[in-house]
Amino acid sequence: MGKLIAQNKKAYFDYFVEEKYEAGLSLSGTEVKSLRMGRANLKDSYCHIEKGEIFAEGLHISPYEKGNIFNKDPMRPKKLLMHKKEILRLFGLVKQDGYALIPLSLYFKGPRVKLELGLCKGKKQYDKRQTIAKRDSDREIRRRMMN
Repeated sequence: MGKLIAQNKKAYFDYFVEEKYEAGLSLSGTEVKSLRMGRANLKDSYCHIEKGEIFAEGLHISPYEKGNIFNKDPMRPKKLLMHKKEILRLFGLVKQDGYALIPLSLYFKGPRVKLELGLCKGKKQYDKRQTIAKRDSDREIRRRMMN
């Protein structure tokens, strides 16, 4: 993974991440410039498959300050670039098994913007409580190791 732009930490709390995929994004020039300044938010974003294409919804890229008329709508659906075979496989899994496609992180890989996409299954409330308890116990162990 290259230079990290944004990460969706909430996704790891709300979902079990089964598999991860890398996808390119179809963006305009001003959106890329805004991303270079680190102006993106993945919270509450998700992906859906429509007519053999995959789109990221709720992925917020703030308008570029010097972009004026070239700026796009920050909340517009962004098309993801993946192989057709991968998209069809994901489509089958999402339709059948109750999986969700959740953007996990956004980063630069060379000059290109990439999105790490997770094939996720939703957590129940008790699973979330277990995650909190594990995080607290790990923090306590680290604290005692320091002393």
